[in-house]
Formats: sequence, structure tokens, C-alpha cells
Amino acid sequence: MQQDKIVVGLDIGTTKICALVGRKNEYGKLEILGMGKAVSEGVQRGVVLNIDKTVDAIKRAIRQAEEQSGIDIGVVNVGIAGQHIKSLQHNGSITRPSGDNEITQDDVNRLTADMYRLVTPPGSQIIHVMPQDYKVDFEGGVTDPIGMAGVRLEGNFHIITAQSAAINNINKCVTKAGLAIADLILEPLASSVSVLSDEEKEAGVALIDIGGGTTDLAVFKDGIIRHAAVLPFGGNIITQDIKQGCNVTPNQAEQLKVKFGKAIAEEASDYEIVSIPGLPNRPPKEVSLKNLAYIIEARMSEIIELVYAEIYRMGLQDHLSAGIVLTGGGSQLQNLEQLTEYLTGLDTRIGYPNQHLGKGKIEAVKSPMHATGVGLVLAGYQAQDERLARPGYGEEEMAAAPYSYQPAAHAPAPVVPSFVPAPAAAPAAPVAPAASTPETPKPPKEQKGLKFLGDITRKLKGILIDDFDDKQY
Repeated sequence: MQQDKIVVGLDIGTTKICALVGRKNEYGKLEILGMGKAVSEGVQRGVVLNIDKTVDAIKRAIRQAEEQSGIDIGVVNVGIAGQHIKSLQHNGSITRPSGDNEITQDDVNRLTADMYRLVTPPGSQIIHVMPQDYKVDFEGGVTDPIGMAGVRLEGNFHIITAQSAAINNINKCVTKAGLAIADLILEPLASSVSVLSDEEKEAGVALIDIGGGTTDLAVFKDGIIRHAAVLPFGGNIITQDIKQGCNVTPNQAEQLKVKFGKAIAEEASDYEIVSIPGLPNRPPKEVSLKNLAYIIEARMSEIIELVYAEIYRMGLQDHLSAGIVLTGGGSQLQNLEQLTEYLTGLDTRIGYPNQHLGKGKIEAVKSPMHATGVGLVLAGYQAQDERLARPGYGEEEMAAAPYSYQPAAHAPAPVVPSFVPAPAAAPAAPVAPAASTPETPKPPKEQKGLKFLGDITRKLKGILIDDFDDKQY
């Protein structure tokens, strides 16, 4: 049953690594069974720079999630982000042997698989291929060609690429932690699953996910993603500005931002002053909240203007009837909604990952800083639903899910990942360099875990996912 299947999301962020264990309840809502967090010291701006530190943080986060949920974790959905993420549009076509037969899912799969054969710049790989619309015998505007008759099938696709080195480093970190990757998902897409409604995606909306090291952008229109980008600026750069502008330590700068920071300087009092402890044998330091707000407003305005410039560059500024949704840890700054509306002229709200969550004991997951983690879990269930809908996919394959829920009191034995996706009818995508040969983990997960990771990494399947960092501002 659906509520017996367990999905784990692993958010590898700049300031923290978070693991969430989720299960669907009988009402179709997501229950978070366990959450683990660890300080991320090996990741900078969404990119892994220190393998050992990142592996240690992943292990700590996974251990906490296992202890809280009573689940032995072996397979995870992992988010990927960073300035290396690129977005492009491409058109492809296939010719069918006969126009009398109906277009099938196999034909659509074959067309999609052809997109993975595109020649990308050296050192980059395709991670997502997402259909925009189709043409059947040159008749455009088709959203679902299955069942139609025609000889020539064309499709417009939105393609996301990432650096091979970044993918390989994530694979290596996860594998060294004794885990296998079920899916590698672009983080703004994961966040969109948890905070955006179908109505917003249909009307046109821009999701801005402000993380610790990066700010992610995903633009939707007519229910389809139209553009995705990652900017190398996040909440950490604001902390650095406060550190230099107020001449305080990094920890003090972070606390000033979180507790007293405002995104609009006019909203801060001219007479409020905060006294913070000085260094040993030195007097306390006084910081004006007005000056603090000026520092935050200047940097945050720059980030929002850069994001809007990206939207304007793609010509999407007039297609956002639903405005802007802010999420991630950085979205919790006071008055950020008003600042965004002032700079862009678009309606703005804060996105909370609540609409898909059921009742649970872990209230912390309802914060915008966990939008990506919740989205990674939800994306895992979407992927299972898509596999079920695939022709020829048997119930026995779905029964072999990576996890089965067992109460913590029974001290369950380690669960070995056993889910291997059914082979697609379309030709396989080209083998990703180096990413499919991870280091050998400890038994008993060696054979199945490596095979699972190799299959997924080679295909790097594009899944349309309706933060990217530690969502801590």
C-alpha cells in the first residue's frame, strides 16, 4: 500500500545537510517520520568542495533520521544545485513507421530518450529533460500526443544540465556514506513541488528559493516549467556584509540577521540599539538596528534585482499572473515580501511546505527552510507514480520498494535496497563519465546498491518536478 512505502530526501546545502524520512498516510498527505540535520562544512555555494567533511555530515544527518524514524536508510533522493546549472530549450522529432497506428507511450519515451543524446559542452551532463509541448504531423499545441494518429512526432523540451564533476562529487559523497541514489533532482524543482499549487503553475509564477549559498529560480507557466537558474548569492553573503559593516564575528552577524534583521530600512527604528558581547577583556559592542537594516536591504535588493533580470532576460516578466513565491531560509527576513513587491511590481507571498503535509510530531519541517527537503520526498512519490503509469510496469516491481515501514520499537534489521526501475522501452541514454563507478560500499548493500546507483546515474532521468542549500538565511 502507498502508506507503507518510505521515501527519504537528502538536501545537501551550503550551511546544513538535512535528511527527511517521509510516508504517505491514508489521506494522501505526507507524514515526516524522522529528520536529521548536520552542519555542512564541505559545501560552498551548492557545490561539494570537501568530500570527507561532506560525508561525515551526511552520516550524522542520516543517523539522526534513522534513530528518530526507526528506518534503516539505504536509498535517498538527492538535490543538486550550484551556479553550474544551465537551462536550455531544444526541439526533437521522430518518424513513425505508420500513421495508421496510434502514438504510444513508447514513441514518447523514444523521443525523450533522444534528447539525452544531445551534445553538451565538455564537462557537463543532462540531468532533466522536460517536455513543453508536441507536434503531430506539424500540428502544434499538443500537450499529450498519446492516442493520436500521425507519422511525425515532434517535441519541444526544456533541458537542464549540470557539471559532471559536481555530479560525480555528490555521487561519491553519498556512496561513501553507504547510500544509493534513487534520483538526482534539481533543488528548485523539488522546492516547487512542496510550495507551489497547480493553479499558480498554470497562471504563471516565479519561485525564488533563497538558500545559504545560492538563490534558485524556477518559472512556471501553463503548468510547465519554462526556465530554471541558480545565482551564486544567498543568505551567507548578507551575513558577511553584516560582519564587515558592523565589525562583529560571523556568529554574531548571523544572530543579528536572524533576530533583528529587516529587509526595509525604513521599518527599523532610529533609536533601537543592540548591545552584543565583545571579545575577551573588551567592552560590549553596540549596533544600530537602522544601520543593520540598511546593510541587509542593500544586499537583498541586489539579489532580487539579479533574479528579476534573469526573468526579464527570458522574456517571462509579463507571464507571471500569480506573481512571485519566496521560500528557503532567506525568505524569513522581515519585510522581504514588501521589498520584493516594490522592486518587481509583482504580488509576492512566502511559500511554506504545508499543503502536502499531514499531522506530524516534527513541526520544524513546516518552515520554508525545509521546502527543498520536503520536495525531495514528494518527488520520490511522484517518480513512483510515474513508474506505475508506465506500460508494462508490474505490481511485483512496485512491491520491491526501497523501504518498508517498521516501528522503531521492533529494532528492524537493516533493509537492503531492492528497488530497480523497470527498463524503459526507449534506448538508454549515454553513459555518464565516472559517475557510474562509485567506490565500493560495505556489504550487504554492495551488489544491489551499486547496480541501482549505476542505472540511475547513467540515465540521469528527467523527471518533471512540479532550496538548494541549507534553507537558513
